[in-house]
Amino acid sequence: MEGLERMRLFRLYFAVAVSSFRRYATYRVATAAGVFTNTVFGFILAYTFIALWDTRPHLGGYDQAQALAFVWIGQGLLATAAIMGGGFQDELQERIRTGDVAIDLYRPVDLQMWWLAADLGRAAFHLLGRGIVPILVGALAFDLALPGSPLVWLLFLLATALGVVVSFALRYLFALSTFWLLDSTGVNGLSMLLSIFFSGMLLPLTVFPGGFGDVVSVLPWAATLQVPADVLLQQHVGAGLAGALAFQAGWAVVLLGAGRLLQAVAMRRVVVQGG
Repeated sequence: MEGLERMRLFRLYFAVAVSSFRRYATYRVATAAGVFTNTVFGFILAYTFIALWDTRPHLGGYDQAQALAFVWIGQGLLATAAIMGGGFQDELQERIRTGDVAIDLYRPVDLQMWWLAADLGRAAFHLLGRGIVPILVGALAFDLALPGSPLVWLLFLLATALGVVVSFALRYLFALSTFWLLDSTGVNGLSMLLSIFFSGMLLPLTVFPGGFGDVVSVLPWAATLQVPADVLLQQHVGAGLAGALAFQAGWAVVLLGAGRLLQAVAMRRVVVQGG
């Protein structure tokens, strides 16, 4: 019976992910606009990196072709890993503010897993809908150090999936803060700022000097973009690759666990307030 229940839940969460994928697929104009924006921003960053790497040829341990590849990988993952926020976060916060989250609690499913499944569907669509084109454009316009091995690309997809889970876990924690705050605008702004700066979206984290660089490389945001990009650029091999994936998985477990604890506290708050 327990096995049947697990299978039922798996099918349910898979259906939620598929439904989320289809939902985002209906926003064709927004998707096209996002691809255009990511591509334009990619060119701006690429020429900035060219100027920077012309003066410092091996800055951060990358040559120029690797640095340019990092730019376009980042643009491909920008929406996928929700580096700038959005996705389920805004919707869940609105449901908490309006009290509609009480309806969610009546579902015979876990609140965190429901939203994780939805976010994975969103991420899958954005990887295909907004991630591929910018990387292809970048590869046509610049000399990018992209691998030819299918295995490396598969490992990149695994690292990307783990990065999405870490991103979800972080955004879930920020979203749950709405149970205590009347206005989540400031929290969302802080979430986006931390994600942009510490994920490696603006600059590879290996560029940051000294102890500060050591600190930012072990923060959870590094798992969302820096690690997947380095996996594709083959900066991690052998034991280093296993360590990078373990780093992502470790943060995913820790943050999802923290989310469950905070969710339990929030649920008690809902009950105390009468649901």
